[in-house]
Amino acid sequence: MTKHQMRPAPTCPVARSVEVIADRWALLIVRDAFDGVRRFGDFQQGLGVARSVLANRLKSLVEAGIFQVQPASDGTSYQEYVLTPQGQSLFPVVVALRQWGERYLFGPHEEHSQLVDTATGQPLPLMQPLAADGRAIAPEQARVNKVV
Repeated sequence: MTKHQMRPAPTCPVARSVEVIADRWALLIVRDAFDGVRRFGDFQQGLGVARSVLANRLKSLVEAGIFQVQPASDGTSYQEYVLTPQGQSLFPVVVALRQWGERYLFGPHEEHSQLVDTATGQPLPLMQPLAADGRAIAPEQARVNKVV
């Protein structure tokens, strides 16, 4: 059992998710992994995070099943941190945070990085929750059925 599985578990999926990935460094590590970063030193250099903090976060992300450690792909003695399918499924979360930041945290003409479709070179469309029939769903059109 991992340390995340041993904690008292709230019935809210958001609360459980926050417990695992809502740390600033954890999310930035996952973001960098989507950009192709795999080695400890490369994460540290790109993020400017202390070695001890990075080691702790990577260990937690491995324990949570978001990363797996494997031998370096170039045959050196290094290890690489590779997103698991569970980690890969965080892509929409990272995209949604990026799009929210682009919309609300930058001025109209302020430059920022941009996520584009590699096939077309076009920016990704705004992520939005959809109903089963494809309709866009606003917050007031959804509800949480809470455990009683």
